Amino acid sequence: MAPRRSAAEEPEEPEQDDRTVTLQFNDALTWRPGKPIPIDQLLKRLDRLSKELGEMEQDVVDPDSLTKVAKELISHQLLNHKDRGVRAYVACCVADILRLCAPNAPFTMLQIKDFFNLSLTNLIPALFDPSNSYNNQHRYLLSSLAEIKSIVLLLEVDGHENLMLHLFSKIFDGVGTKSISGEQVAKDVEFTMQELLGALIDEAVTLPASVIDVIMAQFLRAAAPGGHDHVPIDGNQATLLLKEEPEAYQMAKSLCQQYPEKMARFVSQYFSDVIVDSTGFAGRPNGNKDGEDLDDDEGPTGPSESDLRELKKAHNLIREVWKAAPMILQNVVPQIDAELSADNVHLRQLATETLGDMISGIGAAGPPPPPTLDPAAYPPLKVDDEERTDAPAGNILTTPMSAISFSQTHSTTFHNFISRKNDKAPAIRAAWTSAVGYIVSTSAGGIGLSREDETALVQGLGEKLSDNDEKVRLAAVRAIESFRFQDVISKLAPNGGVGKEGSVLSTLADRCRDRKPAVRVAAMSLLGKLWAVGTGELLAGNETVAAALGGVPSRIFNAFYANDLELNVLLDRVIYECLVPLAYPPPPKKGSKSTNSNGNSQSQSAATAFDQDAIRAERILLLVRSLEPGAKKAFFAMQARQPQFAQALSTYIKHCDMYNGGVMDEEAEKKTSNLNKIAQYISQFLPDVKSKQDLLKFAKANDRRNYNLVKYVTGQEHDFKTVHKALRELIKRIQTSKDPPVMDTLLPLLYRSGCIMFNRSHLSTIMDYSKSDTGGLGAAAHEILNEISQRNPDLFKTHIGQLCKDLVDQAPTSKRENDPVVAETLKACSTYARKYPKDVPVERDFTQTMISYALYGQPARAAKYAVNILLSKKDEKSMLSATDLLQRTMKDWSYGSTHFLNKLAAVSQLELLAPKVTEEAEDRILNMTVQNILLDVRTDASEHDPSWVSDADLDEECQAKCLALKTLANRLRSMEDVAEAKEKAKPVWKLFMKLVQKDGEICKAKQTPKHHRSRLRLLAAQLLLKLCTKKHFDDLLSPEDFDALAFTTQDAVSEVRHGFVQKLQKYLADGKLRSRYYTIVFLMAFEPNAEFKQRTETWIRSRARHFESLKQPVLEAIMARLLSLLAHHPDYSTEVDNLADHARYLLFYISLVATESNLGLIYKYAERVKQTQDAIDVQSDKHRVLSDLVQSVIRKWQEKKNWVFSAYPGKVGLPLGLCLALKSHNEAQEIAERQYIPEGMDDKLDELLRAIERKKKRRTADDRAEAHPASKKAKVSPKVAQPKEPKAPKSATRRASLKARKPTTKPKKSSSSSAMNDADRRRSGRSNANRSYIERDSSEDDQEMLGGVAEWEYMSQSGSDNDEEDDDGDDSPAEETGNKETSTAPPRDAEEESELSEPEEVSEPEEEGEGEEEEKEVSPPPTRAPNGRKGRSAAATKAKPKPKAVPKPKAVKPAARSTRARKKADEDEMDEEGD
Repeated sequence: MAPRRSAAEEPEEPEQDDRTVTLQFNDALTWRPGKPIPIDQLLKRLDRLSKELGEMEQDVVDPDSLTKVAKELISHQLLNHKDRGVRAYVACCVADILRLCAPNAPFTMLQIKDFFNLSLTNLIPALFDPSNSYNNQHRYLLSSLAEIKSIVLLLEVDGHENLMLHLFSKIFDGVGTKSISGEQVAKDVEFTMQELLGALIDEAVTLPASVIDVIMAQFLRAAAPGGHDHVPIDGNQATLLLKEEPEAYQMAKSLCQQYPEKMARFVSQYFSDVIVDSTGFAGRPNGNKDGEDLDDDEGPTGPSESDLRELKKAHNLIREVWKAAPMILQNVVPQIDAELSADNVHLRQLATETLGDMISGIGAAGPPPPPTLDPAAYPPLKVDDEERTDAPAGNILTTPMSAISFSQTHSTTFHNFISRKNDKAPAIRAAWTSAVGYIVSTSAGGIGLSREDETALVQGLGEKLSDNDEKVRLAAVRAIESFRFQDVISKLAPNGGVGKEGSVLSTLADRCRDRKPAVRVAAMSLLGKLWAVGTGELLAGNETVAAALGGVPSRIFNAFYANDLELNVLLDRVIYECLVPLAYPPPPKKGSKSTNSNGNSQSQSAATAFDQDAIRAERILLLVRSLEPGAKKAFFAMQARQPQFAQALSTYIKHCDMYNGGVMDEEAEKKTSNLNKIAQYISQFLPDVKSKQDLLKFAKANDRRNYNLVKYVTGQEHDFKTVHKALRELIKRIQTSKDPPVMDTLLPLLYRSGCIMFNRSHLSTIMDYSKSDTGGLGAAAHEILNEISQRNPDLFKTHIGQLCKDLVDQAPTSKRENDPVVAETLKACSTYARKYPKDVPVERDFTQTMISYALYGQPARAAKYAVNILLSKKDEKSMLSATDLLQRTMKDWSYGSTHFLNKLAAVSQLELLAPKVTEEAEDRILNMTVQNILLDVRTDASEHDPSWVSDADLDEECQAKCLALKTLANRLRSMEDVAEAKEKAKPVWKLFMKLVQKDGEICKAKQTPKHHRSRLRLLAAQLLLKLCTKKHFDDLLSPEDFDALAFTTQDAVSEVRHGFVQKLQKYLADGKLRSRYYTIVFLMAFEPNAEFKQRTETWIRSRARHFESLKQPVLEAIMARLLSLLAHHPDYSTEVDNLADHARYLLFYISLVATESNLGLIYKYAERVKQTQDAIDVQSDKHRVLSDLVQSVIRKWQEKKNWVFSAYPGKVGLPLGLCLALKSHNEAQEIAERQYIPEGMDDKLDELLRAIERKKKRRTADDRAEAHPASKKAKVSPKVAQPKEPKAPKSATRRASLKARKPTTKPKKSSSSSAMNDADRRRSGRSNANRSYIERDSSEDDQEMLGGVAEWEYMSQSGSDNDEEDDDGDDSPAEETGNKETSTAPPRDAEEESELSEPEEVSEPEEEGEGEEEEKEVSPPPTRAPNGRKGRSAAATKAKPKPKAVPKPKAVKPAARSTRARKKADEDEMDEEGD
């Protein structure tokens, strides 16, 4: 039988006898039995024959001369000879004969099979031992079979499948392995072996499945140990992984690339068999293990463990084959595509994961390790940086690579894969999300994606960040972790930065407040690292990076407002481990040059030395500069709590020392009790229930070194290097102790109490930046200095001399202005001087410098700070300086004179701090402030005037008017005689109230510009609040004035509303106002700014919890005041729709204050109001209507909450100034039996509550997306219409009966440039069509706490010298103010010591007055005149029949109304549901 040749045979040429060569060898190679040829002789003959055959050429040889030799060589005596040399020579000779006789081999197929059996099982495998004596013969045999392709004869042999399997197995197993001698097979031998196997693949019509299995198995050599599960490999185990492709892998890869068409057919059949065999469970009724049922969304059945293993193996193999030779999988991809639509969730998940890895070029070795985002690296990474030189070498097996574009070659499958993002199974959505992260981050294995495909994938990734399943959201965050910093900027940032709503980075920032801990930990840590890595570009002014990541710190610090203990601990760790790591910057490596974080010369670190403190201070300044106002407030609040926590921890260490590990000589019980108390106090700030036990374990260990280390961390006298070293040592000591978990409790406490962020080591750099403003960090430096001076002035002790020297050096004169930034330094020095007046220099030069700042300093507020410093010592010398300053001020003092604002600001502060000095000039001061400034209008009003301008754009006249108002208020505040103060306060009081009531207009001759009036009425309202912090002034505020002041919360200008409410919150939280002022904040029910309203709600909840913990029913008792305030509201009407508006106020109050335990008390107050007369208007019964209304609201709220109502058994009092007792029992009985609310009101209340319930069930992906401001319909005011300008802001849709207003004939009397009636003015700030907000209830409180919790107290009735800084907030009325923490040491109430207090301004604690907490109460009605409802359950109370005396009001069809449903803001509901 003639062998087949792979190539076409050339036509035979005519024989030419003269060229024919015959074999000359004639020795015998076989022997007769019993007479064998000696081995050495036989070897010589075979060697001679082999050489002769090797030199002969096929074209000239005489085949007949080879017949005899061929017959002998193929005999069993030689093929099975015991000597390996004989067998090697024989095989070489047979191979030559096959070459010379081709295509007519002189052997039978059985003989050829014997030859291949010898060659393939014995000789060729021997090549893997290069030390073999006959290695040359083996190599010759291999080359002959491969080059002449004699190996293809194997395909004609019966049973060749086994021989082929043996050949492939031996070659793949032997390639790349070392022999016993340690030598490795040569590369040329490997190549020849590959050629040999390639010849078989090329000629074979089909390959045995076992051979295909062997070839495919080589690709799994790249797989990581344990399989491919996308699980990151531990860094310590990474050295065990392969770093390059194994030789067998390379050989299989080359074969597939060399013969793609053949291998594609073979591989397709192979995977078809494997997948079909493994997926046979899909039709089995009980294919899953143990017959367990699956969830409905996971298909009817599931695979067994063995099925799943085989499936995973097959799909893992497909990943690697696609990476190595994607062209052979062209028929396999459709099979995986079909799996995407399978009913079984396991199949869909495997297909999703596999396709994702194929598209991104990830093989069996798994994805590449996540990029290192080192927040402590210095210098920080640059966007255009290549890989760091010190980065570990890449692993070719884990490097994503794709030879062809999957999206182009298999577009249908690619789009089917994209559609899996909406799969109903969370596991598949999570797998899809992880896959998309790798696809985008690797640019589809380096091959690239089209712009449309990349955009679609990035948007899909952003959507999965808001998925309703925790695992999907976590997978999305992990997916972004696979991006290098450069990829985040180039691929995710174009979708929008952190500040762009709906972008990937913004949605990632939303996850910082996710309800699930795993998600928020991953998201916040990732964001913190990204920002830290990008600080180099941020400092360099890279706009792309700034747009992408500039808002990260704000989003992180905004989590502070959630008031969640776990979130607070996470926030601490992210701040000190990511944003500003303790290890930043690392010490420079030996021999390396110090460089700057932004690549440029840092102004303070341009010196040759590597200044770690300066570099760290620069990072802190950048952090503060990046913060938005709300986040900045949170940042400073966190720093302000450091002294309190340090004091608490110091007390704890003191008690630990006294406890002495439980060994005490005396007072053991007392010491143990004290330790338990302080441990309990501290543990309330931590989320873990075992916190107290951990603190006690730390005390039990009694490690004195640890005690000292804690003191090093918290001590303000230690520099940052000392603090850091102490903290590192403490962590190491505790981790190696017998109780390592104690560190989880101590670390957050150490972060909060340690001098880490504001450390004396950083002050010099911060001060330098405040003077130079390098990199735009000057403003941040001033803010930090001001914060330190207010909260922790002790840090300035070593720098106050330098501060004063800088002030002297930059002092202004009449001809030379100072740098405006010096005002911040002046403010910091002023705050420090107030606490440490003895440290203020007494030299004449410094005194003259302060006078110069007071007279010429810019901006004008510098004069205020200069006067504060000048009078800080309060001695005779300072009074002389004040007199000198006043005399110089009064010289040529006229409106518009040079530095007029400076003089006015100085006089204002002198009125407060040195009233005796200004006493002689009182008439002149009053004439200037009132007649020349307040009652005169110099700026012409225009209809185009804005309603508000920023502080920077405020003109001189408005500034002068503001200073004039402050001067009048300071004059009153400084009066020590109460009677005199009350007498002189009357005209000032009248002036302030006129500004509040007349829309800021007090000039009769000329109209005041709109933005001036906004400023004046806000400042007047704030100053009234400030004056009312003194009891004798508070007594002057009549109920009518109180109501007028309260309506400032509904001003048309948002800045006025917010500025007033913020100041009110500050005074209430500081305990400076009486409890009746809490009534005012409940007028915020229709506040259109959703974020501000939300913060107000959480502030109210915080106060409610505080009073509840103190067992003081403060907010419950204001129910009577709230009803009175609403009864005299200008929008009050008995129409059903109007009463529904008032019901919203009451629902706002109930939802924030009411609990199951205090509902009876609130109800009691509501009942009692009905049994009184209105002291303001004795003929009015509005308060009774509202009393019935709130009782109905309470009953419905109780039913909605399923609360058990408990009637309040005691008596309650009512405010005497608002309520009067009824005249008789009969009158009381008649009132009790009458129902005052009109018919139809009950249905309206039901509608309101249903709207709340509907909104409650409606969830979106982002809490902030729900923050839609609401609108309140404008209604006709019962008051006389005022002139209306053409461009007045439109209120909400009016009723059809509302008539157009006509201008009056007295424009000069107009109180507003956009004059509208009072009701419209109050609504204009809260009217906005098509907006709604539904109130969240107290059970869903997010624990946010914006204000402090100090008990209210009156300011000293005498003038307080410590109040000079209290005006700071007035300089920026619209700025949100917070509240200070008043406690510095335990054991105070937890709420009072709350870490969530937000300090804005600090003033010295003032003398507490002995004022009453509440006005005198009206005595309850006589017990003989019950109202018939005492002790009854509100839930059980039936709706009373409507008496005939109150007919049903005629129904009026309202016009189109704007939505007024209140927003439900579930900030604690962070587990949002996606679409």
